[in-house]
Amino acid sequence: MPKKKTTSQKSSSKSSKSYANRRNSPDFTGGRTLALPKKKGSTGSKSIDQKVADLVAEFGCGDRADLVEEMVITSLMMGKDELLTTGDHKLYNRALKENRDSSLMFGPYADHRKVSMFGSARTKPHEPEYQTAVEFGRKMAEHGYMGITGAGPGIMGAAQAGSGRENSFGLSINLPFEAGANETIEGDHKLYDYNYFFTRKLAFVKESDATAAFPGGFGTMDELFEVLTLIQTGKATIYPITLIDAPGGTYWKTWQQFIQEHLFRLGLISETDFGLYMITDDVDEAVEHILNFYSNFHSYRYVGKECVIRVQKPIDERMLIIIDHEFRDLLAGGDFEICDALPQEADEPELKDLYRLKFKNVPGMAGRFRKLIDKINEF
Repeated sequence: MPKKKTTSQKSSSKSSKSYANRRNSPDFTGGRTLALPKKKGSTGSKSIDQKVADLVAEFGCGDRADLVEEMVITSLMMGKDELLTTGDHKLYNRALKENRDSSLMFGPYADHRKVSMFGSARTKPHEPEYQTAVEFGRKMAEHGYMGITGAGPGIMGAAQAGSGRENSFGLSINLPFEAGANETIEGDHKLYDYNYFFTRKLAFVKESDATAAFPGGFGTMDELFEVLTLIQTGKATIYPITLIDAPGGTYWKTWQQFIQEHLFRLGLISETDFGLYMITDDVDEAVEHILNFYSNFHSYRYVGKECVIRVQKPIDERMLIIIDHEFRDLLAGGDFEICDALPQEADEPELKDLYRLKFKNVPGMAGRFRKLIDKINEF
């Protein structure tokens, strides 16, 4: 496909000034990235460290200066590392640029909820799976969701057509047999051409509030298992995952049979992991599954060892008793508590008026955590 001009090649001053005051993008790690300790690196030379600090200050990186200094110092150290090859430097350089470009593309739309939609590039317009993807994309757009796809043909093109150009993002990938972006997103400013699958998959997870997967091949499996693994291990926040078949289809039922007989039966996953996704051949049920997830629940983040769940409706003592009774197995100590916004959440002022439930949770129980969210949405 024709090469599009990347954000890195454009003037950076306009981008940084245009969105400098927008709200923080949701942290897809649930605050774990925000909580990482700031480690002041060093080149081993005080004079060079000072030059780096002066350069960053002169360029005007504001309260991000420490992190920028760290990245510059890491780059300088990599330049002297004899074990790193030229290929290593090209890979890391390109990956950093792709992550920056991707974030700048999504930045202006941080306040819009989005759903990533995966599926085969080989599905034809006359096939029922194609029509199902069109319908799903259209109905999610009607509820205010923007759609993210891999920008290709097949299911991707179908879901994109349903979402419409205005409500779509296309995350294309450079491949030797690349056929080009689908007609809905071709030439749009919300289309980006990635060189690496890993940077592309990061964008799929980082920028999404939900995932919908349709029948597909290795790529679809890769993307779906990436999402499931990150959520199961707590590296990404829990959000709705819906596996959608055409009416009467058996693709995901067969997939589920494999998961049950070869992963669960052998003890390779837990029974609660089945709660991380839903299988359906009904588009309305798929849409409702996603909408229900955010009907009361809003988001959560970790503050130290405490998890703070933000919700839209007040939590009263009756609700607290029910939650405490049904989900004590999630507690690593203490009790569930109703609270106001914590001081550490001051970097998300737009969320300060939401109601909160905090607790210390047992790690590695994402499926049960998902059940807790479902229970909260019943109130």
